[in-house]
Amino acid sequence: MDYCCRAVFITFIALSSNRVQYSQSFNVGTADAKIFSGSAAEEFGYTVQQASNHEGKWLLVGAPWSGFDQNRKGDVYKCPVSGSRNKCDKLNFQDSVSIPSVNNIISNMSLGLTLTRIPMCGPLWGQLCGSQDFYPGICAKLNPLFQLQPAFAPALQTCGGPMDIVIVLDGSNSIYPWEPMIEFLQKLLPSLEIGPKNTQVSVIQYAVDSQFEFKLSDYKTKEEVTAAAANIKQKYGQSTNTFHAIQYARLAQWGFHSKNGARPGAAKVMVVVTDGESHDESFRNNVIAECEKLGITRFGIAVLGYYIRNNIDTENLVKEIKSIASLPTEKYFFNVSEEAALSTIAGTLGNRIFNIEGTQRLFSPLIDVMMLGAVGAYAWSGTVVHQSGSKVDILPFTAFEGTLQDRNHSSLLGYSVTTLSDKPTEYFVAGAPRSNHSGQVIVYTVSAQKQTAIIDSERGKQIGSYFGSVLCSVDVDKDGVTDLLLVGAPMYMNEMKREEGRVYVFSVTKGILNEQGILIGPSENARFGMAISVVSDLDLDGFSDVVVGAPLEDKGKGVIYIYNGEQRTLNKHFTQRILGSKLDPQLQYFGRSLDSYRDLNDDTLPDISVGAYGKVVQLWSRGVAAVTATATFSPDKINIFNKPCNVNGRGLCFSISPADVSYTLTLDADLQASRVTSRGMFTKNNERFLTEKAKISSKPLCRDYQVYVQETPDFVNSLSLKVELQQENPDVNPVLDRDSPKFCVFFGVILCISVVLLYIFLLFCPLT
Repeated sequence: MDYCCRAVFITFIALSSNRVQYSQSFNVGTADAKIFSGSAAEEFGYTVQQASNHEGKWLLVGAPWSGFDQNRKGDVYKCPVSGSRNKCDKLNFQDSVSIPSVNNIISNMSLGLTLTRIPMCGPLWGQLCGSQDFYPGICAKLNPLFQLQPAFAPALQTCGGPMDIVIVLDGSNSIYPWEPMIEFLQKLLPSLEIGPKNTQVSVIQYAVDSQFEFKLSDYKTKEEVTAAAANIKQKYGQSTNTFHAIQYARLAQWGFHSKNGARPGAAKVMVVVTDGESHDESFRNNVIAECEKLGITRFGIAVLGYYIRNNIDTENLVKEIKSIASLPTEKYFFNVSEEAALSTIAGTLGNRIFNIEGTQRLFSPLIDVMMLGAVGAYAWSGTVVHQSGSKVDILPFTAFEGTLQDRNHSSLLGYSVTTLSDKPTEYFVAGAPRSNHSGQVIVYTVSAQKQTAIIDSERGKQIGSYFGSVLCSVDVDKDGVTDLLLVGAPMYMNEMKREEGRVYVFSVTKGILNEQGILIGPSENARFGMAISVVSDLDLDGFSDVVVGAPLEDKGKGVIYIYNGEQRTLNKHFTQRILGSKLDPQLQYFGRSLDSYRDLNDDTLPDISVGAYGKVVQLWSRGVAAVTATATFSPDKINIFNKPCNVNGRGLCFSISPADVSYTLTLDADLQASRVTSRGMFTKNNERFLTEKAKISSKPLCRDYQVYVQETPDFVNSLSLKVELQQENPDVNPVLDRDSPKFCVFFGVILCISVVLLYIFLLFCPLT
């Protein structure tokens, strides 16, 4: 049998690098995931944040229910990413996050419920103002060593102050007994936040004339004022000159004068307590009008005991005291049946006094603004707090009232916040997941003059979907301009009434949103979109990528999805789906929180941190092997009259950086098997074969191959060579580029004869 042989030169070039600029995917590893465990009862893993300092790389993990069952203060853990240690240490912040000079309520404050790169927050932190509790929330920054910086509460209550209060007590003969008046003061005064920067109190007693018991500036503490009130003796007198007493308290040289401690800008409050009609009623209109001009808020308290004991009609007394009280009357007027009942209204009076506002804070320019949501503001309509340095602005209800159209006052505006950059303008975005039950996002700007301008808004498409509960702005091409706004609606239900969840994609142009569709994800109960995080170019193609959590998918074990960026948008089909159950069969709610901001193992690739129920998982990104193949046939034609087949040279060469990639060579793989058998085969070491499969080594390797072409009637087609590339282990690093060709077919070695020469050819090269 006679053969014509020529060498086939095939070169494989394989690059394994985390810096190769290709559109790459599937490069988040799962085999070497690092898992940290904590207390599920503490909700360890509810939030996760990547961090680094000179000591190494860390995960900060929120555990907002840390503490005792009846006192879930919350806390934050630090978990070492570097090294083999996988035990987390509690930072013990729960007793340290507080505001000086404030009665802090740190029980059940849920520290760690919010965890960002700027502050950590305890949204249920409260303060005690007198006898009233308020829950404005608290935040604190951490230095690089995870030590607390001074805490701040942008919505901190000023506890009704600064406020100057003058209490005008009737001490005439008809007041009996006197002790209930003192008891009333001793119950009222402790409910006020008394101090030089908060509330100051003065007491004036009157009958025929008026006198100071103590002035605004006499006492600095609650204890001092209460002790002084306990020593007040009844003045007595035959007349009840109530309006002269009010005038005495009002006049600039007396009650509200700076020499007595009155402060400019402080709210002015007067409390008048009397048990009888005045003897100077003719002065009423002028005195009350002057109080109105000075902005004095007046509480009128009618004690009806003397009238009831003496069977006197109380109508005129009640009418007169109502005329003293500010409007609306039902808020500022009280009456009690006897002196002993005064103490029963002290708490309510204290609360109403507290809710009187003083001078509003001034607005500051929005430079390096930190946005904080305040969902409980304005009866749960919510608002947004802007803080720049120590200057704070709480946006008023009227700023969003027209856009929200919140009839039920339950929009929860500020549930999520983000910004959109469009140089030089910065737009603010706030989510309101319960707005009109279907959810809403609002894009707005704020001028230096405190003017809020609504730029655009989008509403959810389904009631109860919680559209706007998660916001994520994406600068896909990294030019400093926001390209996309992703809006999560994790409770969106599909046609099968399953809580699938959705993530809507909006393009952004000068703050205007244009819906581009949704990300394709799960179709079962998943809460897809409960967490969304930008990954800074995971596949190193120059575009930012996105990871989305679906913590209830896979029967509550949880799944995360990865989407790659492309030309100012996202590929709406995921390129990788990672099941929590594959990492740890015990995982639950994998994907409830995400962070993917940093490179935590110094390989230049950002890594993904995933929160679960009582656990946190650290996933590492992998390098990508981009493989190309070329083949050269020499010579490219075989002439039957040029039968010598001695060819010297090198046949097959491989050049590759470390990668677990193998190849398969097949001759004439595109033809029928019978034709393959009759047309040709490889030979190596005198052994003939149709295919070869081998692993590409990490070192340069060359092999000698020859193709022997057996003369057959099928000589008019070119010889084809198919090269297939495989990755033996999908969990290794690096991973084969998904977009690299998985096989290549090369054509060469054409048999050059004609039909008329067929007989001659067969004579020289007979068939076997």
